[in-house]
Amino acid sequence: MHIFLGFLQSQKNHPIPAYHFWSTYMRGGLREAGITWFEDPNIDWAACLAAPSDLKAQQWRQQTWPRLLDALKKAHRNQSIDLFLGYLYPRHIDVQAIREIQAMGIPCVNFFCDNVREFKKIPDEFTVFDLNWVPEYAAYPLYQQQGLPTIHAPMPMWVAPEHRHANHPERHGTVFIGSADVQRKSLFAQTLSLGAKLELRGAGWHITPKESSALLPNRFHPARWQTGAQHQIRFIRDEGWLPFLRKIRESWRPEISMDIFRDTLAPQPSAEEYIQIIQQSTICLGVNRYPSFHHPFAQPGVYSRLRDLEAPMLGACYLTEWCPGLDQLYDLGREVESYRSAEELVEKITQLSADPEKRRNLRRAGQRRALSEHTIDRTMQRIGQALKP
Repeated sequence: MHIFLGFLQSQKNHPIPAYHFWSTYMRGGLREAGITWFEDPNIDWAACLAAPSDLKAQQWRQQTWPRLLDALKKAHRNQSIDLFLGYLYPRHIDVQAIREIQAMGIPCVNFFCDNVREFKKIPDEFTVFDLNWVPEYAAYPLYQQQGLPTIHAPMPMWVAPEHRHANHPERHGTVFIGSADVQRKSLFAQTLSLGAKLELRGAGWHITPKESSALLPNRFHPARWQTGAQHQIRFIRDEGWLPFLRKIRESWRPEISMDIFRDTLAPQPSAEEYIQIIQQSTICLGVNRYPSFHHPFAQPGVYSRLRDLEAPMLGACYLTEWCPGLDQLYDLGREVESYRSAEELVEKITQLSADPEKRRNLRRAGQRRALSEHTIDRTMQRIGQALKP
């Protein structure tokens, strides 16, 4: 199979959440599967996400897609292209350009994650694709309801062969690596109050000089949740009245001081340290909840994240937050452990901390399952089957 790839590749660092790893994982997985890929290294796919306005995004499309079509046609003449595979947001997409690719006899497949966070309805731009690769269990029915050709498959995760072993020394305790947000702070504040010991690393887990040891009142201020009547009207129009009311209510919720986590904070790891810490944690934690005004604060939405594949592939003893579809990825309790509340999280931490044999078994069984069934190679085989006439 020969693929033309548009998977958020960029030679620059843009002020948007981490994205470079997607193309790294995709290239590694394709290479291992024996699949050849082509790309135009001068196309900055991430730049469209960083565009500050719809006008700038439109200008990106006008500049990028003609270049992409020229590069793809050249590659197709030299070596027949079997597939265009993208990780494209709606603002990336030029429907006419996609149709031109399809007119060349090249199917177009789009991967997209965060569907349940981003959309109430699947964007019209996604209807042009021959196949949609959807990793979230809860998002798959949304595509089906709209009659879109869809494959439900794991997120594209790949780890280098030298990291595929499970006999790791345990040099860290119970560790979470990831950015801080209001839901994660709430969960870990409860967990600490119940007596657990944690190590928190990642963006936002630090104490500023102005932090106090008390709960900081999150007093209502229009600037904190979009200023001006037009912004509020637009929010109500796009999101609905109930999320708007939750938004107002949450503006009065006491903000959790980072000082609560003072004894748990550790430096944000480098890329090399990141892998070592995941592997060498006594317990590696996953959190699948996310902030959203579409859910009550005490009952947040959850979906399986990339860490649910990455940590087991790296041979971690993995304890992650339960979400729909997790039991389709793993045999829970044998390959990975899960929790549904702060209380259950503390209980599972206590049990695993006291049971080194269980930790070893989880490392081995979870890694075996992830590396055998949840690979990019397996997904590409399924995509090939789904695209057959």
